[in-house]
Amino acid sequence: MTEIIIISCIAKNGVIGKNNDIPWRIKEDFKHFKDITMGHPCIMGEKTYKSLPENAKPLPGRENIVLTFDKDYKPEGVTVMHSFDDAISYCKKRELPKAFITGGASIYKLSLAIADKMELTRVHKEFDGDIYFPQINYDEWNLINKEDKIDPVHGDFSFMTYERIREQK
Repeated sequence: MTEIIIISCIAKNGVIGKNNDIPWRIKEDFKHFKDITMGHPCIMGEKTYKSLPENAKPLPGRENIVLTFDKDYKPEGVTVMHSFDDAISYCKKRELPKAFITGGASIYKLSLAIADKMELTRVHKEFDGDIYFPQINYDEWNLINKEDKIDPVHGDFSFMTYERIREQK
């Protein structure tokens, strides 16, 4: 069974982006993202894919599944899908151990209903931005791991892992 995992870095005020970019640069968070997602598909929207640095497109060592409504959009080296449900089905049919949801906001919103786990980096500082992570109902999630860190530029942040609370059968 494919585990669906949301991965994101979120500021204290919910910001995840500004002008289709990340408003902070935390080297340890980028390494954390790479280490966790390496070898697994990353499902993202077209805007998120386009926001990646040129030297990181497609994300190396991972199948990049890009969601778009544009039937003519076919960037080299990526798997293009035209619906979120098709992307999830594609991963599950292949019986992959994990698939990561890597943004943006509308893709995260869709994934909150079905994800099994969330790997969130919480930056304990507010940032100006125009893209926000959707509201999380924490009653549906158990915090299973938290690592507090300090970035010399951006201050305190935490790596937090949540698992969905499943009803006992």
